[in-house]
Amino acid sequence: MRHYESSVLIEAAPESVWAVLADASRYPDWDSGVTAVDGDIVDGGRITVRTEVGGGRAFPVLVALDPPRLMVWSGGLPFGLFRGTRTFGLDDAPGGATLFTMREEYTGPLLGLFWRAMPDLQPSFDRFANGLKARVEESRPGL
Repeated sequence: MRHYESSVLIEAAPESVWAVLADASRYPDWDSGVTAVDGDIVDGGRITVRTEVGGGRAFPVLVALDPPRLMVWSGGLPFGLFRGTRTFGLDDAPGGATLFTMREEYTGPLLGLFWRAMPDLQPSFDRFANGLKARVEESRPGL
């Protein structure tokens, strides 16, 4: 297994963070690495994510939700040959804040081959987490 992970403390309640996180069509407004998201984030639904790092390629993923605490995206090759599972977690933090964590784990027999060909995704993970923080906090009065 290989993974990428990024966390950030957001000065807002999980429900406020969730409202921004669950509105995938708006991701390009605050994350320059996402160029488009097609489909709606609904439990058991499918979305297609297009990213700058992916060269405009589409990444279809299945979605599982437990609002406002957990969202999971999963996609990959048939028969589990290569799979990526991205988990978005929202945990309570002191003072009414939220600890946001995004982690993607890669598994499967073809992992070594794909891992060598993948670009370093850490900067895009950090950009997503910090972009989410900025979007949520800018919409809060008094901050």
